[in-house]
Amino acid sequence: MAAVAISFAAADTPMIRSDCILRTAPCALLALLAFVSPASADPLPKSIRVATWNLEWFYDDKQGDNESDLSKELSAPSAADWKWKVDVAAAGIAKLDATIVALQEIENRRVLRDLTKVLEEKHGQTFRIAYIEGWDVFTEQDVAILFRGGLVEMSRREQSKEMFESRDFYNLQKHLFARFEWGAGAEKQTLTMLTVHFRASAEGASIRERQSRLAKAWLQDALARGENVILLGDVNTSEEALPPPQGTDVDILSGRPTPTPKDDLVDLHVHLPANQRQTHLNGDSYDRIFVSPSLIANEPGKKDFVFQSIARVREASVRGTPDTEHRDNYWQIPVAERDVSDHYPLVAEFLVK
Repeated sequence: MAAVAISFAAADTPMIRSDCILRTAPCALLALLAFVSPASADPLPKSIRVATWNLEWFYDDKQGDNESDLSKELSAPSAADWKWKVDVAAAGIAKLDATIVALQEIENRRVLRDLTKVLEEKHGQTFRIAYIEGWDVFTEQDVAILFRGGLVEMSRREQSKEMFESRDFYNLQKHLFARFEWGAGAEKQTLTMLTVHFRASAEGASIRERQSRLAKAWLQDALARGENVILLGDVNTSEEALPPPQGTDVDILSGRPTPTPKDDLVDLHVHLPANQRQTHLNGDSYDRIFVSPSLIANEPGKKDFVFQSIARVREASVRGTPDTEHRDNYWQIPVAERDVSDHYPLVAEFLVK
């Protein structure tokens, strides 16, 4: 079994280490990618703002690295079109004023570099990139996280052989784990984050339920220990009711079907007004932020992150008259009217108390 680890020193100089244990079969490669914390932790902020936004086919005009017909078809038609998309996406992210931004429908690291460059040059917001290539070969879409600081580790995971054989779970082709640390000693705060992009469409409901079960299983130990946990992204749910019916994807993510409350997650959608829960131009609530109970309640006598607010920032995406459809005509919509994405971002704020 081969293991590859990428560590970053304080100056962000990558150091790569590879170890391989040979077997009779060809050596398999297990990619374990991690950022190792620098010697001194980032200072504990007064608050953090955590956002999620599906940028809808955030693909540049360079199609030489695209293999699927779909990814080529929905890429930016020209360099000028791609520049426009990066500029309006950066302007929308700047409006969020977030500490951490989870993104979905990303093409690759190159488009993220384009985005962070514009964020810094035009909006004075400096972000670093957390990204590991996934394996959705049909759309070639990925997820990523932009962050201002605090990241000490990132990774992807796979289900175990036992999980696979149970048929209770379904692989997450598009996901990313990130672990953050701020402060030191008794005031040290940690956060485990999982951003996801689940299977779409009504026909994918049973797959989403199994993907939800897998994501919850991966987070179960951290939740049981009372750690700060956030699961966020495009869960593609078609379930609007709050609380959701038993056995649905959102219900599974909440942890209610399990016998213990120790693995529960709180769907922050319950804190949005009913008329602001729609995060897609079709009126559905695909995009969600789930948090551990530790982020809701303030532990007496100790500084910790406590949920303050959540907002749907529709104005970051909508330009002019709201679009009604994107799939087949996105690049034909007049520039002055073309929305950034068919999704609207969510941003949640947590204060240190």
